[in-house]
Amino acid sequence: MKKCVIVGAGICDIQRLKKKMAVLDDDLCIAADGGLAYLMQIGRMPDLVLGDMDSLRDEEMLRALDGEVCVRRLPVEKDDTDMLAAIKEGLEAGYRQFEIYGALGGRIDHTFANVQCLLYLQNRGARGIIVGDDAALMLVRDGSIAFEAEDAVKGRRVSVFAYGGDAYGVSECGLKYLLDHVTVKQEFPVGVSNEFMGEAARIEVESGMLLVCVEEL
Repeated sequence: MKKCVIVGAGICDIQRLKKKMAVLDDDLCIAADGGLAYLMQIGRMPDLVLGDMDSLRDEEMLRALDGEVCVRRLPVEKDDTDMLAAIKEGLEAGYRQFEIYGALGGRIDHTFANVQCLLYLQNRGARGIIVGDDAALMLVRDGSIAFEAEDAVKGRRVSVFAYGGDAYGVSECGLKYLLDHVTVKQEFPVGVSNEFMGEAARIEVESGMLLVCVEEL
C-alpha cells in the first residue's frame, strides 16, 4: 500500500531516513517546515513543503528548490501544527498509511502534539507510525499488532501504555513478560520495558487503546 511520508523538524536519524527514501516509489513525501533541511541533506526533493517556516529560516534553501516543489506557507498564528497540516494534506490526497520522521525530540510540547496526531489518523480510518532515533510509536485500538520473528530480535525492548483511558483485555505473547487478558490502567505503567525473545510476538487489546513503543535497532 502506498504511504505518505512526512518529515518534521524534530530529531531525525539521517541514515535511517536516507534508507527509507531510497525505496520510495509513488509514495507522497511532505516536508513539514524544518523537515526540509533533513531531506536536502540526503538529496531528496519532497513533493510538498508546508509550514509557517518558523523552524526553516533559511530562505536560500527554499530558493534552491527553484520552483520544482510546491511550497505552501501557513500563517504563524493557526490552530493546526505544521505536522497536523501535513497529515491533513496526506489524508486529502487519499493516503491511509503514514510514516512520520522528525517528530520526536526537541521541543517536548511538539513531541506530545505529534503523538496526538497518531490519534487524529486513527479516528479517520488511517494508520500512522512515528519513527524516531530510538523508538517507533504506534497506536492499537480494539485490535492487535503482530511482529515477525525477524523483527522480534531477542532483547529488543517494547512497551505498551494505555492511551485515552484504561485498556481492557490486554494480552502479550512471545515476549519475556506475558500478559493474559489484563486491564492496563492509564495511571500505572505496567507495560514498560518488555523484551522480545527472538520469536514471533503479538500484542492485543480487546477494548481500548494502547500506545506501543518499539525500540529501533
